[in-house]
Amino acid sequence: MASRSDVIDEASRNTPGAAGGALPSATLGGERKRSLEQLTLLLFIVVPFLALLAAVPLAWGWGVSWLDLGLLVVFYYIGCHGITIGFHRYFTHGSFKAKRPLRIALAVMGSLAVEGPLVRWVADHRRHHKFSDAEGDPHSPWRFGETIPALMKGLWWAHVGWMFDEEQTPQEKYAPDLVKDPAIRAVSRQFVLWTAVSLLLPPLIAGLATMSWWGAFTGFFWGSLVRVALLHHVTWSINSICHAVGKRPFKSRDRSGNVWWLAVLSCGESWHNLHHADPTSARHGVERWQIDSSARLIRWFEQLGWAHDVRWPSRERIDARRKPRVADAA
Repeated sequence: MASRSDVIDEASRNTPGAAGGALPSATLGGERKRSLEQLTLLLFIVVPFLALLAAVPLAWGWGVSWLDLGLLVVFYYIGCHGITIGFHRYFTHGSFKAKRPLRIALAVMGSLAVEGPLVRWVADHRRHHKFSDAEGDPHSPWRFGETIPALMKGLWWAHVGWMFDEEQTPQEKYAPDLVKDPAIRAVSRQFVLWTAVSLLLPPLIAGLATMSWWGAFTGFFWGSLVRVALLHHVTWSINSICHAVGKRPFKSRDRSGNVWWLAVLSCGESWHNLHHADPTSARHGVERWQIDSSARLIRWFEQLGWAHDVRWPSRERIDARRKPRVADAA
């Protein structure tokens, strides 16, 4: 039976839009980044990052309330699971099938992470898998070579730099299924709206809870700026760190590695070697001790009847992708 990646490649070859444009192209973010978009992107990277840098000294001086901390954690994991379960495992790789309400909810949750329009995100990631750590990969840390200076430059490129590249992944070629879906196309076009919701909800909740402008300000600082910056850099670390270091117990055609200390913050995405060895698997942390909160939530969705046809990896499938041990090979 054809894999999801085979279906995607076939769709990109046979879809009229891939050759010139019968598909609707009304998804936010075209195939070239304009100067205004690049400036806006810079603003959304720099301002939250400055807040993240200021968080420790300001927490020492002001303290941080349980309300602010709660807003940070809750909105962080809503957005994180929206990306990991929704944008990544569901929309990009088809690790499971979802009923329509869950499908829309995952699209919105992922949009609240402020990581770009859904269709563009998926197109970029499918292209990454097609050319992983080879020419054509939009964000490989090995882009400039294997020397230490080249890798340092490559890590910066994979973490942040690639997002400012003017040339963009063709959405109608790499995500024709999403471009043709009116509801998903609408969520993708509404990225600015969902960004505003994501940034304004924490200060609104904090302001109403404390009935003060100061409460609204601290809610915005911790629940919006610090939260967005932390989630961004954790997500980008999967592109950079997890393709440069980490254990590689499974066979893959790239340099993806498992980085255990990112597992909790990345909602299980940092078990990256297995993911590249078996991209459609709904679980990335396949060992008993490997924390993968995204897989746990998918299991709950399945038990509730919201998700079905989940691609859980069998032990035989896992073992088939495992590298032979030195003793076994000998």
